[in-house]
Order: sequence, then C-alpha cells, then structure tokens
Amino acid sequence: MAVNSELSQDGKRLTIWVKGRFDFGKHQEFRNSYESRPHPPQSVVVDLKEATYLDSSALGMLLLLRDHVGGDDSQIEVVNTSSDVRKILAISNFDKLFDIR
Repeated sequence: MAVNSELSQDGKRLTIWVKGRFDFGKHQEFRNSYESRPHPPQSVVVDLKEATYLDSSALGMLLLLRDHVGGDDSQIEVVNTSSDVRKILAISNFDKLFDIR
C-alpha cells in the first residue's frame, strides 16, 4: 500500500504515511486511512518522508482531512517534507492551516 496509517494506543493520535506520488491516485487510500476510524482522532500526523511528488489534489485531500478532524480546531502536523514540498505548501498558504515541518 502507498498510504498506511496507525492509531496510537490511546486512540488520540493518528499517523498517516504517504509513499510515492501524493496525487489523485491516492485519494481513496488516503481518505480510507482516516475515515475508517470509529471517531476522528484529536491529532493527526501526515508523514511525507517517502512522498516523491505532491499536486493540487493532494492539497485538497489535506483540506478534507482537516475538515474531518475538526476544521479550525484541528491539530494536524505535516512532517518530513522535502524543501520542494514545503515551498508548495507555503505558496498555497497551507503553513497557516497546518503545522509543517
């Protein structure tokens, strides 16, 4: 699988790993990684260490995740981003919506 997820033991933190191209082809897998849980987690970590590409549909998927978790009150970290991915996220002002590292 190109998208994997794991819920912490206490059920409060969900970590999602994306491998390869983060584009529309990953839409269903990415969505299933958080919607299949009985309750939205309090916080989410999206790990892009193994992501090789990110496009506008990936940005949309991150926004859908944010809405699912709680919108403005959500705690979502996007971690292990490459410099190119950080630039895309900054240009899109996603650094104001997510904690990006």
